[in-house]
Amino acid sequence: MKSKLLWAAAAATLATLPALAQAQQAEAPAIAANHTLLSVNAEGSSNREPDMANFRAGVTTQGASASAALAENSQRMTAVFAALKRAGIAEKDIQTSNLNVSPVYSQPARRPDGGYDANERTITGYQVNNTVLVRQRKLDNYGAVIDALVSAGANEVNGPDFGLSSPDAAQDEARTAAIKAARERADLYARAAGLRVVRIVSISEAGGYAPQIRAKSDMIRLSAAPAPAPVAAGELDITAQVSVQFELAP
Repeated sequence: MKSKLLWAAAAATLATLPALAQAQQAEAPAIAANHTLLSVNAEGSSNREPDMANFRAGVTTQGASASAALAENSQRMTAVFAALKRAGIAEKDIQTSNLNVSPVYSQPARRPDGGYDANERTITGYQVNNTVLVRQRKLDNYGAVIDALVSAGANEVNGPDFGLSSPDAAQDEARTAAIKAARERADLYARAAGLRVVRIVSISEAGGYAPQIRAKSDMIRLSAAPAPAPVAAGELDITAQVSVQFELAP
């Protein structure tokens, strides 16, 4: 019985070998005899001014007990949520990203050798951190929103991360530029080698939407507060990387 099972497994393996061989052969690009295969990596970019930003804001509180720290934190976070809504931030653009309750330890006494025993630490209280991720769709109001949050009791603000609400058009422009750059480079190599480009054999894209920020001299000034925080929106570089194979001929 065992020999029959081994024979069946071997037969199944042999049956898959032709299919695997065909798959491997299909991966290799087919070009005409005496032609040359050229692989080119190229990058294209497009520039856009951001129209949105993400930032994180929250409240960190401490108390003698976990319930006391949480109660104070909840009260202040309720005010933060209300401030966001008054500033025009929609509920769908507010998302809790972190809620953490952790003990606060005492600092252990130093030994004569400069070290300390971590087991000597004791819990002196508790700390609560509640953070929300906010999407700001009106950049002109960004500083006003931050001012409102701080006034409402937020003591942690991180960001902004600028972006595009609809990046597809900019990304397609970068892809077009990348293909153009790849073709120009292929023509350059072909001329240097005394050849010509016959056709594109394959195209593959690497990476995704990951805009890079370039600083600009102008800033967004916010008039909602006597001394509003200036925010430099900058300019986004949206890039696309492609790998293109060309067939070259004499």
